[in-house]
Amino acid sequence: MAASKTAKAPKYHIYLWEGLNSKGEKVKGELQGVHPARVRAELRKQGINAKKIRKKPMDLFGPRKKRITGRDITLFARQMAVMVKAGVPLVQGLAIVADGSDNPSMRSVIMGIRSQVSEGVGFAAALRKYPAQFDDLFCNLVEAGEQSGALETMLERVAVYKEKTESIKGRVKKALYYPVAVIVLGMVVSGVLLVKVVPQFEELFASFNAELPLFTQIVIDLSRSLQAWWHLVLAVIVFIVLGGVYAIRNSPGVAYKVDGLLLKVPVFGELLHKSAVARFARTLATTFAAGVPLVDSLDSAAGSTGNRVYAATVMRVKDDVTTGQQLNFAMRSMQFFPPMLVQMVAIGEEAGSLDTMLTKVADFYEEDVDNLVDGLTSLLEPMVIAFLGVIVGGLVIAMYLPIFEMGSVI
Repeated sequence: MAASKTAKAPKYHIYLWEGLNSKGEKVKGELQGVHPARVRAELRKQGINAKKIRKKPMDLFGPRKKRITGRDITLFARQMAVMVKAGVPLVQGLAIVADGSDNPSMRSVIMGIRSQVSEGVGFAAALRKYPAQFDDLFCNLVEAGEQSGALETMLERVAVYKEKTESIKGRVKKALYYPVAVIVLGMVVSGVLLVKVVPQFEELFASFNAELPLFTQIVIDLSRSLQAWWHLVLAVIVFIVLGGVYAIRNSPGVAYKVDGLLLKVPVFGELLHKSAVARFARTLATTFAAGVPLVDSLDSAAGSTGNRVYAATVMRVKDDVTTGQQLNFAMRSMQFFPPMLVQMVAIGEEAGSLDTMLTKVADFYEEDVDNLVDGLTSLLEPMVIAFLGVIVGGLVIAMYLPIFEMGSVI
């Protein structure tokens, strides 16, 4: 039993083959498979007598292996929901979806799942062999659908859930990445001006034999320091960035503190709060409606919030619910969830429609996040332009200030 849980998913390769079809004509092509023997057997099913089968050589100068993204998983869930709804057998549906995927990595994963299913493994069990792509929530919902005979409904719910969560994740990233990208661009432009442009003006000013304005002198001193120590400055920046990323990924304590600080950042903190609440409500609604026990649903909801502070809070709520507390009392005692969410949960528990109330909360906060992102974008655009104008314009003014002063003297 333990061995089956730890068994690794089979590794697929592309094989080139040549053979004869049922008419005796020479045919060739390529096919994905685990082993040449399986490729030969698959070709035999198609009426092809394979003469040569060899692994396709790697293209050293070809495109790099594409990463599987959340969009790929969302598209897979939606397409499989359509296939099952149309009555297409699961194995055949997986093959169709794999053929239509434009991501070779995702295609390989789907073919691995298809191979497992064709050998008699359950769909959910096959998905669990790829935990990096399919989380517990995805697998639990599929398993619930298989057991209840409502796989079509569950795949539809998974597809809707993934579409909603990926949409809100994309909106939050858009709001966060834009100012960061502009600030980095401003720093790069300023560095180029200080290293390449300011020295040219410095040579010009040296011929004046006059005292420079204080602002200009500060910029020139900064330029000299950056020219002399640019490699050290660059090394420090790279060390801080890489060290920070490493610490966040490998130290739960550091990651928890960083997530806590992000929640306190003005404006952006509010966005992160609301997106975490939206994900929590959407996940809990989806899993609870699928018949997953509340305690297990809270496990999935904790991992979906996207913030470790929220995740830890949800896990404390789960501990209280496990001891027999109602969900709304456990949430209220944390003093962390918004009152609207707690009240809607209380109404849902009282009326026996918790999933419906949570869905309404998720819809509300997802719309709120959309509006907040739109507002932030409108607010940040002039602020970013002003930031770049101050940085670049300040350097330009510093360089032309001595020339203006000379003109006024003349």
